[in-house]
Amino acid sequence: MIYELEDTSKVQGLFKGWQETLITSCLQKVMGRIFVTDLSEPASAFAFVGCFGFFAGKPDLELVKSKPEGFAILTSRDRQWADLIEATYPDAKKVTRYAIRKDTRFDVNSVKKNLLLLPDGYELKEIDAELYDKCLENPATADFVSSFESKEAYLRDGRGIVVVKKGKIVSGASSYTRYREGIEIEVDTVEEERRKHLALIACSALILRCLEEGLYPSWDAQNMVSVRLAEKLGYQFDHEYTAYEVT
Repeated sequence: MIYELEDTSKVQGLFKGWQETLITSCLQKVMGRIFVTDLSEPASAFAFVGCFGFFAGKPDLELVKSKPEGFAILTSRDRQWADLIEATYPDAKKVTRYAIRKDTRFDVNSVKKNLLLLPDGYELKEIDAELYDKCLENPATADFVSSFESKEAYLRDGRGIVVVKKGKIVSGASSYTRYREGIEIEVDTVEEERRKHLALIACSALILRCLEEGLYPSWDAQNMVSVRLAEKLGYQFDHEYTAYEVT
């Protein structure tokens, strides 16, 4: 049987050394959930937040089968877990993702210079209650806020900057998730507005906003385009890892 774990300290050791802020969000109970098959002495754990799932400990088929409904990106550091994912979801898409180091020291002046690239007719705005609703109107911007359980939760814990043109959100960077010490960045631009440095500008504004508060803006890259954008902002590539996109 699958249980949601309330005392997440029981599985901290299973995730030890895994520098992934989405797992931290779950362990800190800021957002996300952790599932186990044994509440008293769990030997395996499944942390899930947004659409990301992380398996740790002793490989457990029951946990792999417990994926919530809908699209998910599943991963583990253990090849045996990967074998279970592949066997359970044979149609899953095996992808390579790119971990970014979590100890970036930003050149604030350099990041500020990126804001000067904002074209005429475009505005930078923080996501408020009105812009929260607008984010949900477009699939390209919905993930800026959709991992949070409610608008109130996002406005309390989330941080986000969008680029607005003629009242429409065309790009932005926001907290996909939140943990106590920082956020995990989600960035996107609507297709017709790409190649105008808008993502670079929005990320720069969000990074500066986080640094003002003493929050760390963590980054994980879906592809090499994302890696190159991160490097322009001062981040450093760490390593590749395998994940499975399950529909």
